[in-house]
Amino acid sequence: MGGRAYPEAARVTDPRMSTFPSLTVRAATLEPRGAFAVAQAQWLHPDPAAVDAVRLACEQHAVGIVAHFYMDAELQGVLVRVGAPHTFVADSLQMADVAVRMAEAGKRTIVVLGVDFMTENVRAVLDAAGHRDVAVYRLASAHIGCSLAASAEQPAYFDWLRAQGPRTLHVVYINTSLVTKARAHALVPTITCTSSNVLQTILQAHAQLPGVRIAYGPDTYMGANLVSLLENLATLPEAAIRAVHPAHTAATVRDLLSRFDHYRQGACVVHHLFGDDVVTRVRADHADALLTAHLEVPGQMFALAAEAQRHGRGVVGSTSNILDFILRAVKEAAAKPGAQRVPVVLGTESGMVTSIVSRVQQALAATGRDDVELELVFPVASEAVTRVDDSPLALVPGVAGGEGCSIEGGCATCPFMKMNSLDALESVLGKVGANATDALVPVRPTPITETVEGRPAAALGTEPILWMRHFQQTGKLPDALVERVVG
Repeated sequence: MGGRAYPEAARVTDPRMSTFPSLTVRAATLEPRGAFAVAQAQWLHPDPAAVDAVRLACEQHAVGIVAHFYMDAELQGVLVRVGAPHTFVADSLQMADVAVRMAEAGKRTIVVLGVDFMTENVRAVLDAAGHRDVAVYRLASAHIGCSLAASAEQPAYFDWLRAQGPRTLHVVYINTSLVTKARAHALVPTITCTSSNVLQTILQAHAQLPGVRIAYGPDTYMGANLVSLLENLATLPEAAIRAVHPAHTAATVRDLLSRFDHYRQGACVVHHLFGDDVVTRVRADHADALLTAHLEVPGQMFALAAEAQRHGRGVVGSTSNILDFILRAVKEAAAKPGAQRVPVVLGTESGMVTSIVSRVQQALAATGRDDVELELVFPVASEAVTRVDDSPLALVPGVAGGEGCSIEGGCATCPFMKMNSLDALESVLGKVGANATDALVPVRPTPITETVEGRPAAALGTEPILWMRHFQQTGKLPDALVERVVG
């Protein structure tokens, strides 16, 4: 499946005043500025032979591939071109949902491209849906970790949970391991959440369980951002509050705030980059841009994007929320007469670029407009470094013209997610095709043998996920969870 030849990247334009790299996207062309943008652009239109090889392997061996948005551009470029029904790129919750749908459609093997807790979640959800016979593989024999998930595996997290009083509901971010969910659930009744449903989960819990205390973790920034969201919600007119959740008023939101606590020692190393320095340069260099921010970014970037959102020029939320916002902005621009430019600051992991470019180019091609462009801006932290091989220091501090973006520092790119590669995918698919069962053992999800309170940790850790699914389907917390909280 090797022998790929990739096209050269599009030319680099003359640098503008901003030190941030950017990628200008039109219906049929890409124009990168800065080395990081060039590196992304060169993989967005992959070698057709690589695409055909992955598609053929999936067809011949009933393989489905679910991948997170944060895969690198080389890998995602191939996956997007392979497309349905064999591949799907999404956030961590959708990955498990789609894996079940793939199994129901006849896929006998699911390959998961993400960090290890995502593979665990896919395996657990497939088991719960009655698909234990469907094989699940990841791409690395080494552990693919996650700084945020690791922060919830420390004794301090469980000490924090133990300190919560009675009648407490623990709302845990989906980006944690099954063992963490199981141990937490044994201490405090627990429901999982995602960045797109966490606010509604908290509002519903307070409405359905009067007097309940809510403990959110482990993401410190998201917890603080939730406080900001709730404080802002409490200042809105009553009709606007009811539009967010019909059971709430300004008084009930303030009461919720008085009973809300969040963990203060957990963060994602990628979203941590979006601090004061980045915000200062966004204000200075991109005052005209639409702003996006994941709920996991620090408060400074969150506040900037939240203020933009209030004026219809930004969005705060999940990766899916960000993608939808950008697509909507481009479509609105395409509906206007004359040439249009849509500048957007990407306030999350840069792996989103592939899905954004694919969807935007599809939308622009459908309109027949070649005079509408999206300028996607990648923020760079000032502590970024540039490798210089002929320097005695090997590293030169600072960012110049968008340089310095790497997993060593700078642009928002997750080193753990990048442990997934196209070569590794080809290797796993080849072994699946050769029925090399023994060779695939190192890339199976690590079996969870731990028990918690006499129950298998995998089963106990899956329960908070299933309770979240019940909430998504019905809009209410399940009775079993309510009984545990009030019991």
